[in-house]
Amino acid sequence: MLRLGAILDHRPRGQSNAAVLAALIVLSGCSSTSGSGDSPVDAPWTSRFTSVFSGPATPPAQAAPVASAAASGDCPSIDVRAGAGTYTASGTSADTTASGVRYQASLSQLARQCTAAGGNLLIKVGVQGRIILGPAGAPGPVDLPLRFAVVQDGLTSKTIATKFKHVGAEVPPGQSNVAFSDVDESLSIPMPSHAELAGYMIYVGFDEIGDEAEKKPAAKKPAAKRKATPG
Repeated sequence: MLRLGAILDHRPRGQSNAAVLAALIVLSGCSSTSGSGDSPVDAPWTSRFTSVFSGPATPPAQAAPVASAAASGDCPSIDVRAGAGTYTASGTSADTTASGVRYQASLSQLARQCTAAGGNLLIKVGVQGRIILGPAGAPGPVDLPLRFAVVQDGLTSKTIATKFKHVGAEVPPGQSNVAFSDVDESLSIPMPSHAELAGYMIYVGFDEIGDEAEKKPAAKKPAAKRKATPG
């Protein structure tokens, strides 16, 4: 199998360095930040993120055995969905003020890698970002609702494939901001033509609405009425 490395050091579209820095300063000021940048705590995340995308793509077990790396032009570009680059969790649903923020997560780097197998395009997507504790936050586990989607852009956008997942991370004691990362290998789409692929995009973003929809119980179908039998 040939290898396709496609790592993008990518900042969310339309978001300047100054805006990102300002957001980090605001939240860092609300909590007693004890360090940032590439700390020893961040090292395992960064190492995992880069090592996965420096090796060959691994298709899922159910994929056809004949697989090869897609050409560089056969892997859609990747970007953060507009408005979905940050996620803020509050202590309670009623408290949406700055003092009620438990933590805020933001995306900073994206990567993608494609493999052609059995008439399908298998897409591996990696994300990396940072979690900053807010005034109401504390060290411990955090939950991040992420959505990955392949969209055919145009006058009318069409979603080709989508995946919602919960990404868990841990804020260690003594730390108020840490890196997180996730690699998802579940996206698979029918291999499009070169002309169609030119309009494809991979979007990544936090999806709080998708998280709430997932928690709602499925609507029960009304029971069918039984016909009365003649006596």
